[in-house]
Amino acid sequence: MAHSLSAKKRVRQNAKRRAINRARKSVVKTQIKHLGTAIDAGDTDKAKDQLRDLTRKLDQFSTTSTMHKNTAARIKSRMTRRVNALAARAAD
Repeated sequence: MAHSLSAKKRVRQNAKRRAINRARKSVVKTQIKHLGTAIDAGDTDKAKDQLRDLTRKLDQFSTTSTMHKNTAARIKSRMTRRVNALAARAAD
């Protein structure tokens, strides 16, 4: 257990940041699942809306210490490819 005041404060801050980061990562995972559901259903418009929302959240969270910017970029790239493939299938 921490003994000094500064160490106790760091413990409090770390617990607070951990809770915030876990909640944010949960939001991203949920949005990825919703996007996957829309893609599997073949709903192009809904998938594009979900992708826009996911991209917005990833950009927001990658500017903080929640997620590395390359991780966010990788997720955005993969999801964009899936949505574009869906749109191409729908156009045929």
